[in-house]
Amino acid sequence: MDIEKIKTQIFTIQSLSDFNELSLQIFHFQYKNNIVYQNFIDLLEIDIKKVKDYNEIPCLPIEFFKTHSITSVPFQPEITFLSSGTTDSHRSKSFVFSTSLYEQSILNTFCSFYGNPKDYIITALTPDYLSSPSSSLAYMLDFLIKKTDNTFSGFYLNKEEYLVEIIRNNPKSKIILFGVTYALINFAEKHPLSHSNLLVIETGGMKGQMKEITKNEVHALLSQKLNAPVHSEYSMAELMSQAYSIKNGIFQSPSWMRIRIRDIYDPLSPIEQQKSGGIDIIDLSNIYTCSFIATKDIGIMHNNFTFEVLGRYDFSDIRGCNLMQNEF
Repeated sequence: MDIEKIKTQIFTIQSLSDFNELSLQIFHFQYKNNIVYQNFIDLLEIDIKKVKDYNEIPCLPIEFFKTHSITSVPFQPEITFLSSGTTDSHRSKSFVFSTSLYEQSILNTFCSFYGNPKDYIITALTPDYLSSPSSSLAYMLDFLIKKTDNTFSGFYLNKEEYLVEIIRNNPKSKIILFGVTYALINFAEKHPLSHSNLLVIETGGMKGQMKEITKNEVHALLSQKLNAPVHSEYSMAELMSQAYSIKNGIFQSPSWMRIRIRDIYDPLSPIEQQKSGGIDIIDLSNIYTCSFIATKDIGIMHNNFTFEVLGRYDFSDIRGCNLMQNEF
């Protein structure tokens, strides 16, 4: 398989047929070149020649990123991302063998939802990339902030007063405020605002910071205090792509990323729409590692591949980008 050719096809997917064909090509490539994934498939006694649809491709449990090097190529990664802090001492390692591919995924997805970053002031209530070089979220935000080419764009965690001034002094500018959940709540409680062109995007993260409240309660509080619409971003260190929720907690993913819902008690069995189960993610931009991942999140799939994230498996590790603060 010509991996460079495949890279060019990932972001030109136009149909489910395109997605299925490319998924099967990447599946065979990763089975051949990713020893961990190959052993996993072999232990399941799956005949790869009989796999004809992406829904039949087994997903590697995400826990393997903690204990093994998940790679489908022999060369060295350009960056290594670590999962957000957990309750144990182990953190997943995700190797990025092409930062240009990751950046293309970030930009194409953002543009499909929000348009050109240059049209915005993009701000973030998260640790910056210099403080958290192993954070995929920090890398993503740093990349988008630089793409705005605006001096007001930047990271403002622990510099909230400056952020307030920027928002108030730019009433006609379109402003996006990304933030981990606990930081957004703290900011909103201290600095109620009114700005007609402000958009808030929360990236998750409550564990260990404050009393747990539901996502709907979080969005209602932020919307009321900041007088702005509230969206969500969904991704993780082990992925190269992101999904966004614009309304009612319903996420949409780019054309090269699909989710399916599996039976919690039979992980190789997908379940029908509108029923909850474990979230499997197929991210074709993960071509260099593993594109087929079984997460520890629970969700529901709706029409047109939209989905909700309901929570985590019981007894699964506490994860959340809020715990990045432990890195500095």
